[in-house]
Amino acid sequence: MGQATSEPKQVRLDKWLWAARFYKTRSVARTMIDGGKVQYNGQRSKPSKMVEVGAEVKLRQGNDEKTVIIEKISDTRRGAPEAQLLYQETAQSIELRERHAQMRKLNAFDNPSPIKRPDKKQRRDIMRFKNINTSE
Repeated sequence: MGQATSEPKQVRLDKWLWAARFYKTRSVARTMIDGGKVQYNGQRSKPSKMVEVGAEVKLRQGNDEKTVIIEKISDTRRGAPEAQLLYQETAQSIELRERHAQMRKLNAFDNPSPIKRPDKKQRRDIMRFKNINTSE
């Protein structure tokens, strides 16, 4: 009854991505596949593509891009520890994700967001500084 096994079983790509907990619903998984955010063995595919053990899946989750190898096939959604047994992320993918996370952290320091909106005087000062309104 939907056990996570390495036996050859027919499971659709959108259903496997949902069972492996990459996406919250099958509908979201289908949308991501149709939008080209998921590649199966280096090529765009359809949500109805049947997955195989050993296939490479490249997918995007938010800002991160992951490359995983399918190790087991399951059509049921289970807890996160069991879902992580369905795939193995490549070492190159892990390294690239960590590097991008580090770069995002560094960019956050370079571009601090304001705590509140500027008031009228501060807006005028900003405009004067940027030389938007040179008539004054």
